[in-house]
Amino acid sequence: MNITFEELRRIKHALPTGSISKIAQDLNIDEQTVRNYFGAHKYKDGEIVEWHLEPGPNGGIVHLEDTTILDLAKQILEENNPTSV
Repeated sequence: MNITFEELRRIKHALPTGSISKIAQDLNIDEQTVRNYFGAHKYKDGEIVEWHLEPGPNGGIVHLEDTTILDLAKQILEENNPTSV
């Protein structure tokens, strides 16, 4: 799946407090891995997430190999505000 880096960050910043922890718990992964998925760069404390950034407008285009984290984030946003996604 392709998404702009700006949109990926917008989704992350729109998540309610505690969502990163909830996603990590639901998937049984480290919270930092979830943060890395959304563009954080603290690889020492979490897994490196499989995505590739192509330079371009809006922060570039991110190609996501696995959308599980993004899908859960969108689900959380939808549950909290059906018009936010």
